[in-house]
Amino acid sequence: MDLIEKIRSLPMQPGVYLYKNAEGEVIYVGKAKNLRARVRSYLLASSQADAKTGSLMREAVDLEYILVGNEREALALENNLIKERQPRFNVLLRDDKSYPYVKLTMGDRFPKVFVTRRLRKDGAAYYGPYFPSSLAYRVVELIHRSFLIPSCKVDLSRYHQRACLQYYIHRCLGPCVQELTTPEIYKAAVRDAQMMLEGRHAELERTLTARMMTAAESELFEAAARLRDQITTVRQLQEKQRAATAAMNDDTDVFGYHYEDGRLAINLFHVRAGQIVDRREFFWDELPEMFESFSEVLDEDVPALKSATKPESKLAREKKTSLPVEVDSPAEPAVLESGFHPGPVFSALLKQLYIDQHYVPRTILVPADFDDRESLGALLTERVGHRIELAVPLRGEKRSMVDLAAQNAKQSYIQRFRVLEPSRKAIQEALADALMLAELPKRIECFDISHIQGAETVASLVVWEDGKMNKQAYRKFKVKTVEGVDDFASMREVVYRRYHRLQEEKQSLPSLILVDGGLGQLHAAADALESLGLTTQPLASIAKREEIIYVYGNEDDPVVLDRRSPVLHLVQLIRDESHRFAVGYHRQRRAMRDRDSELLNIPGVGDQTRQRLLTHFGSLRDVQLATAESLAAVVPTKTAEAIWKHFHKY
Repeated sequence: MDLIEKIRSLPMQPGVYLYKNAEGEVIYVGKAKNLRARVRSYLLASSQADAKTGSLMREAVDLEYILVGNEREALALENNLIKERQPRFNVLLRDDKSYPYVKLTMGDRFPKVFVTRRLRKDGAAYYGPYFPSSLAYRVVELIHRSFLIPSCKVDLSRYHQRACLQYYIHRCLGPCVQELTTPEIYKAAVRDAQMMLEGRHAELERTLTARMMTAAESELFEAAARLRDQITTVRQLQEKQRAATAAMNDDTDVFGYHYEDGRLAINLFHVRAGQIVDRREFFWDELPEMFESFSEVLDEDVPALKSATKPESKLAREKKTSLPVEVDSPAEPAVLESGFHPGPVFSALLKQLYIDQHYVPRTILVPADFDDRESLGALLTERVGHRIELAVPLRGEKRSMVDLAAQNAKQSYIQRFRVLEPSRKAIQEALADALMLAELPKRIECFDISHIQGAETVASLVVWEDGKMNKQAYRKFKVKTVEGVDDFASMREVVYRRYHRLQEEKQSLPSLILVDGGLGQLHAAADALESLGLTTQPLASIAKREEIIYVYGNEDDPVVLDRRSPVLHLVQLIRDESHRFAVGYHRQRRAMRDRDSELLNIPGVGDQTRQRLLTHFGSLRDVQLATAESLAAVVPTKTAEAIWKHFHKY
């Protein structure tokens, strides 16, 4: 069944769809209330005329879909698949910053306290997130000083002969040594720390006061003094909390953006207790092509973007949805005239930021509306257990905050993209000078070879062009003529194939060809170029360990740059990207080989049966773990028994 037939046979139910290219890679993930209506819209001539679907449909050759119960489930599944598959036609979150939590290892015999950025289902208690990040470390330091709960790596499941330094500087109760504390005392300290982390300061103060009085009556004056200090700390925390509460609004995240020349900067302000406590920056120097000239193809029952229509009345908006629906500011249409619509970008960004988070602020302010805003707000409300206000403010204090975030986003844009232009040119000049190039390098093509003991040898080509990596120009090569381990011959083959094709297509050559390796790889690439008559083409290599650059024709005088040199950093960046791309392709080829050979060795299993099994079960491992009855639901009984026996013969 070809792609068009698959699209026309889709069910009219909510779900997620995945477009794939000829190599089987997922290149776009989307969700829909009505799969057939949504995906069939990609076939319209008017849709394929714009960049959104034109680029996508030219590359897509296959389609998969997953049915879900409702639109909220589709939102969550779409988010998970985008994070897992990283499809290049989706807007991907480029900022990996995460905020810390305070972790109490409640499952341990003697719980410890740590700062962590990853939440796990390990029985521990997590508190946070903390803004700014340094606050989490200050809280843990306070717990060490006041409640003497450690963060050490010592194994507390058994006792040791002596305590560590933390005990002697009064930062730990010493649970590692049998005589220094008791489980009861330690549990009381953990309970106190929990009350502090949960904000139960009044209850904690009463508990500490009662224990202090008891210790004083028993003439345990050192213990009473320590409890007195803890009470002082708790009171100080209460005073800070009261001061914050006086001007406190609900926790709010505020977004603003600036778009110019195909580049996008977004600022996110974290407002806590009425104050901006932290800021995050997101940058896209090359948005997916489909978002740069966006003409949204919506579900049949979803209204058009409100930012491009006449504002509705407040009464009409209130009747339409329980979430605040306000249109963009008057400045928004000017932005839309540039061909960029921010709504889809914020839709993708908010899903990736919030859907999987344990903590979501009660209010999220965005500068542009998007079609699934109501669904996303309802999903977040359901997941966190309290109402999430996902609003697009038009006027008032909230709009002022969005405008402030936009102003900062513009400054971030200037610092990131405009200020760096002179330094980029300076780096190009320095690179041309260091490698003796006749002109400034506008395009650099870099090759790398990847294999394991000669098996599944592949090569990668990555392209640096006009100051950034041009991922659309990347190429993969399967080495065809080389047997066994021979990196030099492999490099010779792929370089020849690449530039022989450029000659046939009469395309221009790069400013510099860079190969990953030493003199052997350099001379192999030079041999290929000479056989094509390209004797004047600039060529260089960079050795992995020494980070020495060899320029062809001047091998006796290698270029050794300072480790902090931006020129060396640029060459390393390109080299490392080629290595990453080559290794990824090699792993893909190896996985395909292993998967194919394993199933195709079973009698009765051919290409179609193998594909049917993998599509149904999802992976080879799941096929191996399946029962004979489960297999018989997909393939004939005799074949199912043969498959089951193949994986259970021992």
